Amino acid sequence: MLVGILKEIKSEENRVSMTPAGVEVMVQNGHSVMVEKNAGIGSGFDNEQYMAAGAQIIATPREIFDSCDMVMHVKEPLPAEYDLIREGQIVFTYLHLAAAEELTNKLIERKSVNIAYETVQCADGSLPLLTPMSEVAGRMATQQGAKYLEMAQGGQGVLLGGVPGVDPGTVIVIGGGVVGTHAAKMACGLGAKVYLLDMSLERLRYLSDVMPSNCFPLMSSPALVRKLVKEADVVIGAVLIPGAKAPKLVSRDMLKTMKQGSVLVDVAIDQGGCFETSKATTHGDPIYVIDGVVHYCVANMPGAVAKTSTIALTNATLPYAVEIANKGWKKAMQENKEIKLGANVIDGKVTYKGVSDAFGLEYISIDSLL
Repeated sequence: MLVGILKEIKSEENRVSMTPAGVEVMVQNGHSVMVEKNAGIGSGFDNEQYMAAGAQIIATPREIFDSCDMVMHVKEPLPAEYDLIREGQIVFTYLHLAAAEELTNKLIERKSVNIAYETVQCADGSLPLLTPMSEVAGRMATQQGAKYLEMAQGGQGVLLGGVPGVDPGTVIVIGGGVVGTHAAKMACGLGAKVYLLDMSLERLRYLSDVMPSNCFPLMSSPALVRKLVKEADVVIGAVLIPGAKAPKLVSRDMLKTMKQGSVLVDVAIDQGGCFETSKATTHGDPIYVIDGVVHYCVANMPGAVAKTSTIALTNATLPYAVEIANKGWKKAMQENKEIKLGANVIDGKVTYKGVSDAFGLEYISIDSLL
C-alpha cells in the first residue's frame, strides 16, 4: 500500500502522524511511504531523517492525496483539503465528526473510507488512540488553568498550591476518565484542593484508592456541579462520550455564580465542549472572558508540546496503521473489531451511531459493508 503522511495545517499544530521510526516499520512491511515536505519539523524530525528511513519527500499535499491509498493526519481534514480526498481513499486520523457537520457531509460526498482514531475501541471499552493524547491534555489542562489564574493573564491572582499560612486553590475536575485523572494528579501535585467528579461508583472507588489525600472523588450530579463551581478557582471539563457530542455540564447560569477571574478549561472542545459558553480557540488566541470567567478552549492542546505528543500518539497508532496497510481496510475490520469501531463514514454512509444521531443522518451498520 502507498501511505501518505500529511503536514498538519491546523493553527499551530506541530504534531505529525508518523515518525521516521514508523516509516521504517511500514517499509519493512512492504509498503511505500510519502511524507509531505517539512511535516515532521515541529516534532523534531527533519526531511533527511524520513528519507533515511525509506520515505519519499513530496512537495504538496495534492500529490499525496492524488497518489496514496491511505492518508494519515493528526487532526481532521480542513476545508482546503476537502476536495482533495478521493473516493475509496482511506483517511486515518482524529475526526471528531459529531461536532463537525460540514466535514461529515463533505466526507459523505467524497465517498472515502474514514477511520477515526478517537473511536477505535478495545473490548474493555478503552480508547487506545485517544488515551495518549488524553494523558497529555489532562496534564496540560491543569498547567493552563494555573497559568491563566495569574493576574497578568486575566485571572484572579491565585497560586493553586498556596503557601504556608494561605489556603490552596480549588480545582473541580468533571470526568474521572483518563483526562480527568491526569488533570487531578497534576493539580494534586501542585498542592491544590481537588474535587474529581464522575458518574461511575466503581470508578470512584478506584480513584479513592489511588489518588492523593488532597483529591476528593465525588458522585457527579447537576446539583453538585452547581454548588462546587461557586467555590472553584479552576474548572476542568474532561467528559467524553466516545464518538458523540459532549454533554453541556456547566450552564451560563452557573457561570454567573463563579468567582471573577476564575478559569474554565474545556478539554472536551473537540467534541463540542462541555460548558454552555465554550467555543473553540487556538494556541495563538487561546482565551476569552465571559461574565468575568476566563475560558481556555484550545481544540488541539497536545499540539503545543508536539515532541512529547507525537511520540506518545504514534506509539499507539502505528500498529493499527500497519494492520490496515497489510490487510486493506475491509479485512482489517473483519479481523479486528477495534479497527471496525473506528469506521465513521464509509463509502458515503455514516457507520457510527454517535455521528448519525448528532445530525439526524441515516445510520448504516459497518457490518453490512464488510
